[in-house]
Order: sequence, then structure tokens, then C-alpha cells
Amino acid sequence: MVIDIDTAEVKEVALGVIRAEAQALAACEATVNETFLQAVEVIARCAGRVVVTGVGKSGIVGRKIAATLASTGTPAMFVHATEALHGDLGMVTRHDVVLALSYSGHSEELNKILPMLRQRDLAIIGMSGNAQSELAQKSTIHVTLPQMREACPYNLAPTSSTTAMLGVGDALAICLMKVKKFGREDFAQFHPGGMLGKLLTCGVTDIMQSGDRNPVVSVNATVEEALLVMTKTKSGVASVVNSDGTLAGVFTDGDLRRNLQKDSALLQKCVADVMTKNPVTLTGSMKAVEAAKIISERHIDNAPVVDANGKVVGIVDERNLMPFITT
Repeated sequence: MVIDIDTAEVKEVALGVIRAEAQALAACEATVNETFLQAVEVIARCAGRVVVTGVGKSGIVGRKIAATLASTGTPAMFVHATEALHGDLGMVTRHDVVLALSYSGHSEELNKILPMLRQRDLAIIGMSGNAQSELAQKSTIHVTLPQMREACPYNLAPTSSTTAMLGVGDALAICLMKVKKFGREDFAQFHPGGMLGKLLTCGVTDIMQSGDRNPVVSVNATVEEALLVMTKTKSGVASVVNSDGTLAGVFTDGDLRRNLQKDSALLQKCVADVMTKNPVTLTGSMKAVEAAKIISERHIDNAPVVDANGKVVGIVDERNLMPFITT
């Protein structure tokens, strides 16, 4: 099948959708009111989980909201409203809070389970765009989303409304994260795998160059000898150490360039005479993100790693920290 695509028209449609959904999200600022704050408080005091429920596109958004809540310190799960009618209501305990989602507020399957949940004296936080809907009437707390036209040209496909629902759900999750003082270390415990886990749990000892890859020279070495070590280890710096292995300073590519302009016989000079004294150092107990912050803020490319006695145990280069620089 041959399809004739008017690229200018397609671009205009795409921009129209993005603008419509951006406007819908901006309109949600009005949703952050006393009712929203009540919802945050009820969930924060919940001894069980937040059971998020819904059907259709609202259900899909609900799965994401539940996942975000769970990953940011608020235990949560998603129960499809239709499945709840066929046994999954058994997953809901008397300690839970229900977050029910439906933009119209008239979802038949969802509204059928609400009376049974109310019979258990469960708090039900409804979220819809209709304050007079059945969902609103059956909820303990109702978060009213703004009225909006869908980005769909026929005003049918859930687009702007689902973006708004997701935005308010994210706002709930992050507010709860703040209220519960859920910090970096907590986040690391919940995200041990993948890049998030690496960013939050990886330590300096996990990424530093050590052993044969650690560029170290004696205070008695010449600049030429320091350069050979730097070349061998493919590093832009060498740690200069005293006889007991403690750090005396560092010699960098920058030191070489600056001093070479002044002294053509530099290569035969003692490296201790031209090294940078009192350099920035790292410790093995630091997290990689902390080391990345130090290196970024001090505008340096690398830093030696020292132990409790000041002995050099490794070197961290900016290249080792690339996954952590943007955190």
C-alpha cells in the first residue's frame, strides 16, 4: 500500500498534540489543593499498601503510578478492576488504601467494586475529571482533574487526560517521597540492578585504577620517568609518593605543559620540584557519585585515592566517572 505523507502536516499534528498535552498538564496545578493534601496524608499514614485500580488506558496509567509509588518508598500494587470482580479483591487487605482511576468517573467495572471496598472501611481516593461522577460520589477523597479536550482530533482517544492523570500521580508519589524522607540510600536499596543501582551503590574502590594501572612514582623520580609511567598506564596524571607510600603530590599533563615553556631541560628535573602539592584526594569509602561531584566542582580531570594513612591505593580519572557525572 502506498501512503502519501505530507510531512508539513504531520509535523503540525505532532506539535499540536504535544502542546495540547502540555496545556493539560499545566492546568493540573489547580488540582494541588486541600483535597490533594488530604490524599497525601491518608497515604502517608497507611499501614498497608496503596492498591491502584482502573481499566483501559487509566489502568495502564495506574500500573505506572503503582510502580513509581513502590520504587519511591510507598508500598503499592496494581489490581485491574475487572480481575478484582473475579477474585482479585482478595489481594486487598484492611490496612490498604485504594487509588481508583477513571477520567470519566463512570467506569462500570471500577464502580462495581467500590461498594465492596467501602464495606471494609477502606479509604478510597478517587481520581477523575468529573466531581459529580459515580466514582467521585463513592470515594472517600476525590482528586478532581481539570476538564480538557483530548489531543485526539475526535476527542475520543485518551491522550491529554492520561497525561494529566499520570502527572498528578507522579506528584503524589514525589510528595510522599518527601514526606517519608526517602533518600538516596533508600533509593539504592530499591534499585540494586541496572544503571540506577550502579549510580547509587558503586564505590570509588569499584571504579578506581589500581595495581599496575595505578600511575605512581617516587619523589626522587625524574619528570621523564613520571611521563613513562603515565604513558604506560594511559593516564594524564601520576601520584608522587614518599618512601613510605604516602602522597606527596601529583604531576599532571598540565604541570608538564606549564613548566616545559619555562625550562627546556625539564625532563631531567626531579618531579617533586614541579609537582602540584596538596592535591584533591578521594577515599575508597566514598560513593562514585560523591567522587564525581568533587571532580566536577573542582574542575579537575583526576584525583588519587588514599587510605586512612595517606597512602596511595589508586587513581580515579574523569573517564571512570562518566556514568556518574550527570547525577
